[in-house]
Formats: sequence, C-alpha cells, structure tokens
Amino acid sequence: MRIDILTLFPDTVNAVLHESIIGRAAKKGIVEINCVQIRDYTDNKQNQVDDYPYGGGYGCVMMAQPLKACLDAVLESAGERRRRVIYLSPQGQPYTQETAKRLKRDYDHLVLVCGHYEGVDERFIEACVDEEISLGDFVLTGGEIAAMAVADSVCRLVPGVLADEACYTGESHWDGLLEYPQYTRPELWEGRAVPEVLLQGDHEKVERWRRKQQFKRTRDKRPDLFEKLALTDKEDRALLAELEKEASRTPLTEPLACRPAEEADLPALMAIVRDAQASLKKHRVDQWQDGYPREENLRFDLERGECFVLLHGQEIAGFFTLSTREEAGYAAITDGKWTEGMAYCVLHRAAVAQKYRGGEMAAFLMKCVERQAREYGLRCIRTDTHKKNKPMQSLLRENGYRYRGNILVKVNEGHDPARQAYEKILKK
Repeated sequence: MRIDILTLFPDTVNAVLHESIIGRAAKKGIVEINCVQIRDYTDNKQNQVDDYPYGGGYGCVMMAQPLKACLDAVLESAGERRRRVIYLSPQGQPYTQETAKRLKRDYDHLVLVCGHYEGVDERFIEACVDEEISLGDFVLTGGEIAAMAVADSVCRLVPGVLADEACYTGESHWDGLLEYPQYTRPELWEGRAVPEVLLQGDHEKVERWRRKQQFKRTRDKRPDLFEKLALTDKEDRALLAELEKEASRTPLTEPLACRPAEEADLPALMAIVRDAQASLKKHRVDQWQDGYPREENLRFDLERGECFVLLHGQEIAGFFTLSTREEAGYAAITDGKWTEGMAYCVLHRAAVAQKYRGGEMAAFLMKCVERQAREYGLRCIRTDTHKKNKPMQSLLRENGYRYRGNILVKVNEGHDPARQAYEKILKK
C-alpha cells in the first residue's frame, strides 16, 4: 500500500506517521507513506498557494494550479496502480471502519489531499478528486489530522503491519460493534477488580463474555449502531436475549460494600430469605422449602461473626454465611472426592434480593466470599446446592468452582436431601 499525502506541513505529518507501529511498517517496506509539499509545485514567484475568493468573503482559497501540479508529479512517480484521490473535507462522507476496509481492499495507492484556509478551488475537486471524506460533522483548520487518521486506519489493515489479523478484527467497529473492555495488572486497583471470568483461564468463557460486552457497550454507548445490527448467529441472539433480560434489573448505581451482619439487619435478611424460598418453590426446586433457614439460624451465624451483608449504597441487597466449622455431611461425599489436605471454609445460606437477582450483585457476592476466606487464612471454599438449582450451579461454575460429587444434608421429612458439592481453591 502506497499513500501520498499532499500537504503544506509535511514535516508535521511525517513526525506522526513515521513513528510507532505504522513507522516500523514503513521501515520494513510493508507500507510506503510520502508527505509531499504542495508549495514546491506552485508557479508563483512568491511560492503563493492561495488567493482571495471570487465574489468576496473571509480568508483565502487554495489555488488549483499548485495542487494539480503536485498531484501530477505524484501520479507520475507512482506509475500505474489501483489508485484513489481523496480530498479531506468537512463536506465529505463520514469516515467509518467500513470505508477503511474498502480503501484497503480496492486500492493499493491512495492520494490524500489536505486543504487549508477556506478550502480549495472547486475546479480542482471537479477535475481531480475521486472522493471526499470527512472525519465528522465539525471543521478543522486543515486536512492533515484527517489525512493522518485515514492513513493510520488503512495501513493497520495491511497484512504484516500488525502482529495478527485478530489485532484488528476484534476491535471497535470491525463488525458494527464496539470493542469489549480491556484490563491489565494489578487484579485490584483502587477497589476495582478485574472481572472474575478473565482470571479463570477458560478461553471459551472469556470469548463469550467479551462478545456479550461488545453488545452491551454498543447498546449503551452507540444505540445508533446497535439499532443497525442484523444478527443471524444463534449464540449472538442468545447473548442479546440475556442483555435484554438484564436490562430490566436494578442497575448498580451506588457503591457496593460488604460488612458483618448486625442484629438490626435480621428483618431485611429474612425478607430476602422468604423471597428466595418463593422463587425456588416457583421453579420446583426442593431447597429451603422446609422452613429453613430460620431467623435463629441467621442469628447464630451473626453471633459467631460468620454472616455478612451486601450493601448497594445504604440498602441491604444480599447476604451470605461463611463458616470455618467443618461440615459433618461433607465427609460422606459420593461419586467424587474433595481436594485432600486442605483446610476449608463453607459457604452457607447465600441469597440476593429479588430486584438484584441475576445481575452483577451475585458476582459481587462471590468476590466477597473469596475475600473473606482469605481473611480467615483459608484457600479452599466448599459449598453445595440442589441439583435443580441451575442458577446457583451456573454462578458457581462461572466463578471457578468445580463440581466434586454428591452429599446429603439434613432436611425435614418429605424433602429432598440430595445436594451437589462444589469446591474452589484460591490462588496463592
């Protein structure tokens, strides 16, 4: 790909485009970028390239002669190529990623003409320009910034400029979507954690999360792009359905916090319990259906300092119990086994309020569980849930818990005691 930029400020443009990734590609000969001084081609003795406009008005207009002479010299030196002469103008078509892909695909020589002052003589545009391009609905003092943007965006699509094709196919606007959020070390920065899914090493889950984030970001930040999506992929449609469902939930607009439960919290915690019991019953899950957990269970946890509440601002949004006591029923695990030689804590009696269910509050709960386990000085967390409690099973798997086997719990007669056992070993 050869790009010639016709400009009054070649040194400025060169300084930008011959640095970093594009500059390295130019040094390797993968792309060729030339910045040509328009003033060198004027036939005016004073090197004048502009004059007052006919009909009057403010400012000056760039003359056709030096522009045409400069263009002719560039075309002669380039030889026969698939070329496109482009004038960077606020009157042009808005520039998009699709435009960049088209220019890279259809041409191997681009000539970018940078206007200045009040523009250029219209006759040059009529006679020599194939296309006008605009960065957006605003006006710059010259076309150099726009030309550099076009050159950079086209060059990075040329094979060999970037390390791999995936470096640009996953970015914003490639397929009509914005890019997913990116994170780097440390895992926790000023109280903000890296999403758990990115730390688990499950590439399939990471890709699914990233794709979903692309839809979410495009919907939230660029609804105009989101409305144009026409998706045929079954998985993409499923992700969109998940987003629509999540959009109906309470947004987390206040700070999240976790603290030990207090006596005054018990009425709110029992209200969450009753709602969870009703939801499980509705979905025919025989868990928490025999009156458990009762207030005395939570009071016992509270007195031992093992019950914790989740706060959204000042509102209690959920709770969990994390016990360091060994669970007698866990010793009789069947169809599998626990990790041997690990001191563990047990996640009991966890729930979030109905208005927060199915959203990010549950993920916050799991992070708080891990943080509390570390404060206990333990790296192993064990828990159990009913075989029909699919939402809890999914939450556990998404947060790195592994299914370890089956156990039995104490329940009142007539209720199902079978539970699936899960375990997570925290990183050191």
